[in-house]
Amino acid sequence: MLTCVFALTACGAEETVSEVQQNKIDVAKQRVSDIITVFESIVNEGQADEFLDNYDNVELSALFEQSGYRTEGTAVRSAITSFKSGIEDMGGISAIGDVSAEFDEDTITVTVNVTGANKNGKVELIFSNDIFLSMESCTLNVDETFGSLMEGAALNTLLGMGTVFVVLILISIIIAQFERINKFVTNREKKNEQAQASAPAPAPTPVIEQPQAEEELSDDEELVAVIAAAIAAYEGTSTEGFQVRSIKRASNGGWKKH
Repeated sequence: MLTCVFALTACGAEETVSEVQQNKIDVAKQRVSDIITVFESIVNEGQADEFLDNYDNVELSALFEQSGYRTEGTAVRSAITSFKSGIEDMGGISAIGDVSAEFDEDTITVTVNVTGANKNGKVELIFSNDIFLSMESCTLNVDETFGSLMEGAALNTLLGMGTVFVVLILISIIIAQFERINKFVTNREKKNEQAQASAPAPAPTPVIEQPQAEEELSDDEELVAVIAAAIAAYEGTSTEGFQVRSIKRASNGGWKKH
């Protein structure tokens, strides 16, 4: 029973590829070498920046289709960018190795091993799974060695820890300055208080005494009669010849002379 189960499982895992599908896969594999050569030559001839800066996606698509392959301009742009950085890391592409392919209902993915002077890598091309086999994407992925991965991890760790320590040091410095700031503010307030205490008191505003109203003495009938009689005696006339309307106190003693 177990033998039958394993046999049925193995039979079920096998996928039958139609002749049409296999022909499309074979054609996709054949195109890989030419497509890699196109992008490699663009980078090696120093035309990568010119293509990226001076051509839009429609123009890039038209230029690539001159090689006989259908594609979108965005796929060409991303492929040039990927090959430019990948070839620099690899030190160029010296050999193209084994080609493998996978497919689903919509796409055919072809993977190619490539060898470089410094590092190796893989080129992954994705084609549409139809009669046109349009290139949907093309990327050059550089294989990272264990040493380079560890080096990158160590650099990331040092960078992260270094950033944390720098921030902690800055925070500790700022906290240490709080005491000095407090002392500075306190000393400044004390100086201001001392300056205010030692400053001379402002001179009092002089009060201007208003002159008292002149004493009105004309209501004193006895005094009026006496003064009128004195004036009449002095002038040699009677009191009927004039009338005293008001009496005011003189500010000086000039009358004493008479």
